[in-house]
Parts: sequence; C-alpha cells; structure tokens
Amino acid sequence: MSLFKNPFDTKTDLSACPCGAHRTLGEHNAELALLQRDQQLAVAADEEKRLTNAVDQAVVRALIPDDMTRRRVLHTIGAGTLLAAIEQFFPLATAREVFAQDKGPLEKKDLKVGFIAITCATPIIMAHPMGFYSKHGLNVDVIKTAGWAVIRDKTINKEYDAAHMLSPMPLAITTGSGSNPIPYTMPAVENINGQAITLAMKHKDKRDPKSWKGFKLAVPFDYSMHNYLLRYYLAEHGIDPDTDVQIRAVPPPEMVANLRADNIDGFLAPDPVNQRAVYDGVGFIHLLTKEIWDGHPCCAFAASQEFVTTNPNTYRALLRAIIEATAYATKAENRKQIAEAIAPAAYLNQPVTVVEQVLTGTYADGLGNIKRVPDRIDFAPFPWQSFGIWILTQMKRWGQLKGDVDYQKVAEQVFLATDTAKLMQDVGLTPPSSPYKTFSVMGKQFDPSKPTDYINSFKIKRV
Repeated sequence: MSLFKNPFDTKTDLSACPCGAHRTLGEHNAELALLQRDQQLAVAADEEKRLTNAVDQAVVRALIPDDMTRRRVLHTIGAGTLLAAIEQFFPLATAREVFAQDKGPLEKKDLKVGFIAITCATPIIMAHPMGFYSKHGLNVDVIKTAGWAVIRDKTINKEYDAAHMLSPMPLAITTGSGSNPIPYTMPAVENINGQAITLAMKHKDKRDPKSWKGFKLAVPFDYSMHNYLLRYYLAEHGIDPDTDVQIRAVPPPEMVANLRADNIDGFLAPDPVNQRAVYDGVGFIHLLTKEIWDGHPCCAFAASQEFVTTNPNTYRALLRAIIEATAYATKAENRKQIAEAIAPAAYLNQPVTVVEQVLTGTYADGLGNIKRVPDRIDFAPFPWQSFGIWILTQMKRWGQLKGDVDYQKVAEQVFLATDTAKLMQDVGLTPPSSPYKTFSVMGKQFDPSKPTDYINSFKIKRV
C-alpha cells in the first residue's frame, strides 16, 4: 500500500487522504504511525542483538523487564550508551569475569562419542553435521559403533569419552549387572517413544500375542527398554518371556537381515529398523511402543562419573550442545531437515524417506495403511528419576539385579536431573519442578515411592 499521492488524482480536499489509499486523513496518519513504530522496533531489535554477552542481556532485562519499554530505551540511546550508564552503578565488568570463570576453560576439546546408527541417537548425531558441538568449542568425533556391548566396553576402557547408550545401561554398569560396578551418569534422555514391535509378513494374521508361543524374537540388548517393554507386553498377555518364546540380543543393524532370512519371527527394535523392514517389504509394524507406555524413555547420553568430575567444563559444554540439539529436534518443522542431516552413510546409512517417516510420524505400516502419529518419536532430555526406578524394578523382576536394592539412591546417583534442568532453562525448555512422577504402563499405575510393591504385583516374574 503506497503512502504517496497518486499523481493522476486531481482532488484537492486537504481533509482527504494525501495518498488516495485511505478514506480519511486520520486513517492515513494512523497507518503512517504504525509503520514508523515498526521501523523503530526494528532498530531496537538490532540494538538488542548487540547485547551479545549473556550477563549484559540478563542485567538489562532485569532492570527493564517490560519488552516494549526496553526496546524504546534501546532505540532512543542505543545498547552501548545504556551499558555505559549501567556500569556507573553496577559492576558489569566484574559480573562478566565471574560468568567467564563459572563457564571455565575446556579441559578437553577433542572428544570421541560413540553411537549406534538408530534414530534414538538423533540429538547426538545431528549435533555434529549441524554445528551444535563446534558452537561450544568442541571438536567431537561421533563414531558409529556395531553394538551395545562394544559401546559399553569402549566407554569403560576410555576409548570413548561419552556415548549414546540405552537408558538402562548406566544403571546396569553402576550396579555391576553384566559388568564390574563402575559409577556412571545419565544426564540426558535422548528420545522418548521411538520403538515398535515388528513381525515378519508371514505373521500378519497373528496379531494376538497369545498366538506367539514358540516365536523367536529379537531385542537390541539385554539391558534395554526394548527387552523390558517386550517382556512386559508378553507377560501382560499371559506369555512367559523366558519359557514360551525365545528372546535373543541382535544388534539393530542386523535385525532386518535376520528377519528376511527367517532367523527370527519379529523384534522390538528402535527405529529406523522397524520402518526399514516395512520399506524392504519383509515386515509390518504390529504396534508402536508408545501404545505400551506413552512417553517412555529409550536411549540416553551417558558418561562415566570420572569423566564428569575430571572434565566438568567439557562435560557441561557437551551436555549443553546435546540439549540444544534436542530442543531443535522437538520442533516438528525441523524434522525433515534433521532427517536429511543424519541419513547419510556416516550416520544412519538409510534412505532419507525411511528416516523422514520415523521423525515426522507419517508412515506406512506394512499392511497397506498410512499412519499419522506425530509423536511416534519425540525428544525430551529430562532424566526423570522415576524412570530410573521403573527400569530398576524390571531388572529386579527378571533376575538381573540380585539382593537388596536402594532404588531411589541408585536412580538419583545415575540420572542427573539437576544438571539437565539448569541447562534446559538456558536453551528455552521448561524442566519439571520435581524429578519424580507417576505414570502407567499398559494401564497399570507405577508409583516410584513403592517399587517393591510394584514388583510383587506381577504374576510372571523371576524374583
């Protein structure tokens, strides 16, 4: 809409709009005022961008909390003049020094982080090609690894500084289940949901788990949410997972090949394994694990307690980069871009369309249907300590944990909720006020304050 008078307009009424686009001079002036205000706000926004130091931003916002007022001041006098005025009564230089000391120099800049080629590792993987690590001064080599036992061993042997792990693994390592006890930490959940039960096409008419007796089923690792959710699902349908079926550990990259070769009848696996089975025409998705427990944790970012205490600044920078990547991945509009970034051979080595179907939640199920489940996989970094307690109850239920267990103590030692909560706030995410919550799995309520009662309530167990 032009604010200039039409040269072909011969009207001379001074009370009329001079540009000929408004009914009255008043409407013309009102729009002109709005345009001038928008220009002023744009200048103020540019001035606000000059406040690049986090301390400067925090002080200015604290002194002038109202956005409109702050921007008017910035537009009028500029960021430099405002900061100079503030320094007359507030020690900005000292505050910046304290902030810098708190941030501290990185003890290590060159890091090795192992990962398994699955979409559960999305934040850890995408932080490499999309620059989240380098933003924090880190040179991270993300290393594709064959299986979970290799991830565990290389991390314990310090060949990896940190790793993408299944969320039960740090608990198992800390308690000495399957290895010597070594204090481990899990400061961030990598993904929630993101798994499925996939069966061979020959079983498309066997949708009732009661008909699965004699099946050979695969999970990625003994200490995995996949194992515990599959066992839970089978047991709730009256199938004993240790006597009625065979459950074996198969590395995710080998699962589709084993399904094609008829070595297994199905698997409970992380994606994109399930979607790749559909893509290759060898399997169908029986159900998503969110139908068993909506919002369940899957994989995690983990590091030894030794690494955390020896390299605190590096640890914080690494965790911050991963949480920032997680925050980016939470937004649906970014999922296609992320799929393109992590699909190449160096990362997932999958067709982009397979990864896209997982991340966007619009997918083929292998039975001729197109499903739309936006939270088929999601990303929420907070390590709920109640999740840790639930995992420990299943380890105990199936005989992986022996003797007395202080569930709360172990969960709080491993799932570092306080560190994550602080960094979530820094990147604009809202952490919960408490690290504990109740939830239900297949309709059965879990109270983290009563883990022993929960275990005893199951008919099928090994305790």
